[in-house]
Amino acid sequence: MAVETVASATETPAEVDLGPAAALSCRECSARFPLGPSFVCEECFGPLEVAYNLPSGDPEGLRKQIEAGPNNIWRYAPLLPVPADVATKPNLEPGFTKLIKADRLAAELGITGGLYVKDDSGNPTHSFKDRVVAIAVEAARAFGFTTLSCSSTGNLAGAVGAAAVRAGLKSCVFIPHDLEPAKIITAAVYGGELVGIEGNYDDVNRFCSELIGDPAGEGWGFTNINLRPYYGEGSKTLAYEICEQLGWRLPDNLIIPIGSGSQLTKIDKGLQELIKLGLVEDKPYKIYGAQAKGCDPVSSAYKAGHDVIRPVKPDTIAKSIAIGNPADGPYVIDIARRTGGAVEDVTDPEIVEAIKLLARTEGVFAETAGGTTFAVLRKLLEAGVIDPSEETVAINTGDGLKTLDGLSDSTGLSATIRPTLDSFREAGLV
Repeated sequence: MAVETVASATETPAEVDLGPAAALSCRECSARFPLGPSFVCEECFGPLEVAYNLPSGDPEGLRKQIEAGPNNIWRYAPLLPVPADVATKPNLEPGFTKLIKADRLAAELGITGGLYVKDDSGNPTHSFKDRVVAIAVEAARAFGFTTLSCSSTGNLAGAVGAAAVRAGLKSCVFIPHDLEPAKIITAAVYGGELVGIEGNYDDVNRFCSELIGDPAGEGWGFTNINLRPYYGEGSKTLAYEICEQLGWRLPDNLIIPIGSGSQLTKIDKGLQELIKLGLVEDKPYKIYGAQAKGCDPVSSAYKAGHDVIRPVKPDTIAKSIAIGNPADGPYVIDIARRTGGAVEDVTDPEIVEAIKLLARTEGVFAETAGGTTFAVLRKLLEAGVIDPSEETVAINTGDGLKTLDGLSDSTGLSATIRPTLDSFREAGLV
């Protein structure tokens, strides 16, 4: 017997092998469509997501199957839109990153119920984007695309470039022209085409959407546009890993940065799937979203009690989450309200301080998106919104080496001395 995530059924074309994926389903009206490179409902123009025929009836057997799998996201292949033999294909093998018990940071913040850092800087290109791109690559292969593309604030560009090389695909990715230099370098090094667009991420995304409908974009799979339903499913693996690494249980609280909002919504989807499959015991959990004050459309809407997101022009050092018109913003608000969580924002100086706090307490160097997450965690604790006696997991989505510009004015040498012991003592370092 199998569990369908949506009640109605649509035939999946026989030539498309994406494992348990059964159809595309509209998040708004539940209309179903065959698997394909589509992302908008033809009935109501709502967003499409993957619907499954998931395994059921033997949670213990499924747990054992997962635990016997490879130490990457392919251990969860039975729950993802990928073929069963995905682990045998050339790919970057992302995932199963460290879940760090952050006792020193917990003590500093006054958390007594346990604090964990899910550190996705350990992925192949040093951000969580390797997860989502790995799933998108399988969809691109299934649909016969020859070029992998995306609109990106930086991390996705590098992940697409690297994954395309491993998969034997061409790549051409588009970024804002004024991105951090480190992210430009780490995207360009893989040898694909890297194109800067004059404007912000929302301008880049609009351009890519136009390119999809033009003959110049024929044969191109855009990971976060026409492959978006599959791409987004990669974020579920964060939920799967966190719960497995906690001993197959749900944490009380999760703190997640918000760019487009897709990561947060898919983590919630992953948690719900684990509950339905009997892999974890059902219990309440709260999800909190984190934004930078310089790009806070979701936080502003949440605080105002609105359901509609008003787009903003980004102005923050947290460029990897600087999306002024986030596609999944309304769904983030729904999840925060449903779970009893919240959406909060922090200033750039608070982000920098949180990066340094995490680094000096746990030895984890977060990029500015991760700094946003931990600054929001601190703010919510101080405001009494998060109960310090509850268990909390906060996500660091990428490596701080990619966003050095944000810290360049506040971090440097402790002292400059002559190569003598007297000079060392005079500096007052001990």
